[in-house]
Amino acid sequence: MRIRLRQDARAKRYLLRLPADASGPVMTVPQHGDLARAERFARAHVEWLLERIDRRDKPVALMPGDVVPLRGVDHLICSTGTLRGLIRQAPAAEDGGLPRLLVPGEEAHVPRKLVTWLKREARADLEKAVILHSGRLGKPFGALSVRDTRSRWGSCASNGNLSFSWRLILAPPEILDYVAAHEVAHLKEMNHSDRFWALCRQLAPQTPTARQWLKDHGARLHGFG
Repeated sequence: MRIRLRQDARAKRYLLRLPADASGPVMTVPQHGDLARAERFARAHVEWLLERIDRRDKPVALMPGDVVPLRGVDHLICSTGTLRGLIRQAPAAEDGGLPRLLVPGEEAHVPRKLVTWLKREARADLEKAVILHSGRLGKPFGALSVRDTRSRWGSCASNGNLSFSWRLILAPPEILDYVAAHEVAHLKEMNHSDRFWALCRQLAPQTPTARQWLKDHGARLHGFG
């Protein structure tokens, strides 16, 4: 297995992660780290890494019986058995378990209907967050789009148009809020300078923990749909 090494003067420990863009595992090495210690660290965590790769390579089809997170809470996908109706949330069944997402229609159409619904939910939450942060910043934004992307969570174009991954609706609300604040901050700072990160933390104080959460759990979200 090939593991890319990335030296970081700010890093205080070795860190192994699996980027969501399927580019392969990356290990962050402290400034005074060495190759021998990096190899020992990799070997000590090889089972964890193989498990993450295996889990990422098995996409969840969003069929009845599958489990999908919604705003950070796992839900069981259930077919209503009826052809018509709206997707709705429901509490756990009487015998316990997870809260449910009730999806009408033929079973073969459940994934398509559920993804369409999740995209609408994502757009509604993102619009609220973007309007809030752009108002605080005093910078208007252009069009807002929700897309099926796996390489990035959001982007800000030079004309002020914002684009986001619909899978943010699967993450806890504070994570979606951070990504919205991150892209809104680019309306003023089209870079990743210290000024940008200060602005990002001003809009979303949870920025450091949200970034770490996406590194730790983003691959799982990309496995849906």
